[in-house]
Amino acid sequence: MKIVIVDDDMLVAGALKTILEAGEDVTVVGTGQDGSEAFALYRKHLPDVLLMDIRMRHVSGLDAAKQIVEEYPEAKILLLTTFADDEYIVKALKYGVKGYLLKQDYQSILPAIRAVCTGQTVFGTEIVSKIPQLLQEKKTFDWGAYEISPKELKVISLVAEGLSNKEIAGELFLSEGTVRNYISNILEKMGLRDRTQLAVYYLKAIR
Repeated sequence: MKIVIVDDDMLVAGALKTILEAGEDVTVVGTGQDGSEAFALYRKHLPDVLLMDIRMRHVSGLDAAKQIVEEYPEAKILLLTTFADDEYIVKALKYGVKGYLLKQDYQSILPAIRAVCTGQTVFGTEIVSKIPQLLQEKKTFDWGAYEISPKELKVISLVAEGLSNKEIAGELFLSEGTVRNYISNILEKMGLRDRTQLAVYYLKAIR
């Protein structure tokens, strides 16, 4: 896997590079210190995963993520930050990032990158604990207009929490194949491309 790291703290970037390259399948092809560098590095290397801080000088990680995903819709961006701020979490999902971890979850970084690389969305344990509160604030959206059943809505909410198909299957006592079918049907009904778009749509609908 080719990885680009962007963090305005050079010591943190160096430590992340060391942690990641302990994995035999990981190569850090570039490092940067702000969002503008992130865009240039992404364009140059087209990495499998871009690992990026949020709060940086000049251009923030969120602004860089938005710009990159607009030009490269398939970009896999994992935000790594010290801030579990509700607004950051919602914006990260809205902009199409694939994961949001706190830097304190350092043991989860390499597994998270591998998961994001395979197309999953990943959120750290503290982030996951906050997402349900965001999801439960308002539920006035008319899901019936899309013929979304109560069970499908539950699947959507779990996707928005960042759960994998296996985890959703365990939560709802279904097979993974059934969960895949649910998600495929939901995406078709709503005219969406993937589970990340589905999570974003859900979060926007209930806010």
